[in-house]
Amino acid sequence: MANKINTIGVLTSGGDAPGMNAAIRAVVRKAINNGVKVKGIKHGYQGLLNEEIVDMDAHSVSDIIQRGGTILGTARCLEFKEEPVQQKAADICKAHGIDGIVVIGGDGSYRGALALSRHGINTIGIPGTIDLDIACTNYTIGFDTAINTAMEAIDKVRDTSSSHERCSIIEVMGRNAGYIALWCGVAVGAEDILLPEKYDFNEQTLVNNIISNRKKGKTHHLIINAEGIGHSTSMARRIEAATGIETRATILGYMQRGGSPTCKDRYYASIMGALAADVLSEGKTNKCICYRDGRFMDTDIEEALQMEKTIDPYQFEISTKLSGAATV
Repeated sequence: MANKINTIGVLTSGGDAPGMNAAIRAVVRKAINNGVKVKGIKHGYQGLLNEEIVDMDAHSVSDIIQRGGTILGTARCLEFKEEPVQQKAADICKAHGIDGIVVIGGDGSYRGALALSRHGINTIGIPGTIDLDIACTNYTIGFDTAINTAMEAIDKVRDTSSSHERCSIIEVMGRNAGYIALWCGVAVGAEDILLPEKYDFNEQTLVNNIISNRKKGKTHHLIINAEGIGHSTSMARRIEAATGIETRATILGYMQRGGSPTCKDRYYASIMGALAADVLSEGKTNKCICYRDGRFMDTDIEEALQMEKTIDPYQFEISTKLSGAATV
């Protein structure tokens, strides 16, 4: 029979994402509803090692669901990869009476959760990353807000690009994953979409597309470039030299992580946070929450980390068929 969970901790780790606060709020309030005490751990795993641990109650998470970022703060902690450091973290949890931890973050955060589980601390992961690069789930907290933020910014850049009859390269975030670029590229009607998973680094193809479309009367050209490819400024210089068409690069950067989360991010994060609290209360460990096939569920962290996520071939094909490079 599983040991009763009396106190859980909650932390956010890695890059921040809109909706993390909604998840924190749900974890705290659902755990309290289950008769479980909650402690907040500030600044991720680094804060755990520094014992930045505070008691939380329902009032602690009032008026945060609409806020971007994370009220607990976040940080990266490279030393957490070391086994003695992981043991120290588990000992700190036990000293503070923490039976289990909810970790909100990406795959690196999941690896930390897995390590704590191996040292006797029940752990549950919640996918919090704008990159949508966790293979076990079709949704990650913050992605919806990030793509809407990026889309609105790209629309504005496109207005001036069209006015000046330029080629514009707009770089979006995503680390080594191309999901933000793919979604935004399709949503704004980009002429070219460059994804780390698919791009062959043949800039002559881009040059040919730009020249061909200009001959057909198209007065501007929009290229969405993923962070995993990068080098947008130097790419713009090369394209301008090759085409003779004024080309500008815009790197959207960290604005994509900020801002008030969308309704979807608030709702999904709330359900995931509540489910994480319930799963911990059931005595489960080494699990992560995911959204798959229209359902919220828990799955094994180790299995999740072994899964590989790729760009759907049909979606990529459609992105090329709908682009302005294919037809004017």
